Amino acid sequence: MQNIISVVGGANVDLSATLFDSFIAADSNPGRVEISYGGVARNIAHNLALLGNKVQLMTAFGSDLFGSLLQEHCKQQGIDIHLSSVAEGGRSGTYLCINNHGGEMIAAVADTEVVSAVTPEWLEKRVGDINLSDFVVADTNISEAAIRYLMETVTVPLLIDGVSTTKAHRVVNALGKAKLPYLHTLKLNLKEAIAVTGEANYALAAQRLIDLGVAHVYVTLGSEGVYCRNAAEEWLYPALPITEVTNTNGAGDAFLAGVVYALGKGLAFPQTAQYGLMAARATLMSPRAVNPDIANILL
Repeated sequence: MQNIISVVGGANVDLSATLFDSFIAADSNPGRVEISYGGVARNIAHNLALLGNKVQLMTAFGSDLFGSLLQEHCKQQGIDIHLSSVAEGGRSGTYLCINNHGGEMIAAVADTEVVSAVTPEWLEKRVGDINLSDFVVADTNISEAAIRYLMETVTVPLLIDGVSTTKAHRVVNALGKAKLPYLHTLKLNLKEAIAVTGEANYALAAQRLIDLGVAHVYVTLGSEGVYCRNAAEEWLYPALPITEVTNTNGAGDAFLAGVVYALGKGLAFPQTAQYGLMAARATLMSPRAVNPDIANILL
């Protein structure tokens, strides 16, 4: 039986540059440039569709060529976008990253202004469909007000990806303002967890988030694995071995998709993190933000 998953947040066109050698600042660096489809929410939706779920993506597309390409690509991947919208005159979400010759990110720029169209009022028109889902996943490209609305309104498990140190603050702010907030899962990387809590390490940061009302926290630690925490237990899973990292873009998105997949299969916390790590490794082995072979790796 398919799980129905609503995914709310950003959809971008990704421009990814990987250097052939060491980075030289203020100079033209030889490398490979690729264009693909990304955005945290869209990546999560794509991974979950590849894993056999019925996925409905709720996002705002630009009215430009990139927006048309994004919509067509979602349809080709079996992602339902009938609850999304097109921002007339809006510029599509675009993500530009530069990776070193080992695949590690040097810098990135995210232009996600178009997703500001996803407001509480926008969500209110779709909340009936959202609450018919088995799970709801959101990214923090949407506003603090929109995140707060989801926390106050969603009646099924709500999982949120922190996205970045700047945008992850929206979750903590929403938790502090929401009336009886509900947040099943928050996934952050180490920098995000420390930034939003002000704590010195991942364990203290995760505990702080539990105290704020998050039921399950995953702090991804890159090559060190992932730290998992809820009110009753904590667990540190080491990273899975990998021979070569091709690209780090999208690995965190894949991790959360793997967690959702595991929840849909009935796995309990923190064992769900094992599927997250497998999904992240699949992405690390791919030049793209989503590995099309993820189903062969996880199923």
